Amino acid sequence: MEHLIQLSKDKILKKIILLQQPFVLQKRNDVYLHLCSSIMSQQLNTKVAAVIYSRFLNLYESKKPSPKQIAETPIETLRSIGLSYAKVNYVQNVCRFFIEEKITDSKLNKLTNEELIQYLSQIKGVGQWTVEMILMFTLGREDVFALDDLGIQNSIKKLYKLEHLDKKELKEKMLQLSQKWKPYRTYACRYLWGWKDDTPKV
Repeated sequence: MEHLIQLSKDKILKKIILLQQPFVLQKRNDVYLHLCSSIMSQQLNTKVAAVIYSRFLNLYESKKPSPKQIAETPIETLRSIGLSYAKVNYVQNVCRFFIEEKITDSKLNKLTNEELIQYLSQIKGVGQWTVEMILMFTLGREDVFALDDLGIQNSIKKLYKLEHLDKKELKEKMLQLSQKWKPYRTYACRYLWGWKDDTPKV
């Protein structure tokens, strides 16, 4: 748990780390499937997203579908589980890109964070934030900082009393603060999200 030693040097961050269970970062296979899941869950709460993803797997008898199977699934079939036309297109874009580029997990694992963001952001419907989530929670990269994530921004604003800053100033301050969290900024993000999620809603 080396990340705890490094992150605890920030006394303010340490306070919220102590309120939570230590986070263990895991590496997962089938990046294309996690990208599809991430697209499906955009702008949805966790429970609704889980229901839709479960319906999605049920289309393939709860087995892991291949990129080819997903790309060849009729649009109306994917619409029937609760996906918008846009999300159906984005999911199938991901699968077609993985097929055309002959992408494997091992190929992606060899790329740096910046290379991956640039490479996967070519897919229509996949932005930097989505790739950052994949870097963190699928590829298990330890030092990713989700600067544009609203939850992270709100947690940092509240925790470090930065409500008075405008958006540009806030981002500059966030980058400055995050320097001391290197090389474990993924963990810092996870604790900031965890603290936000446990904060009583007013």
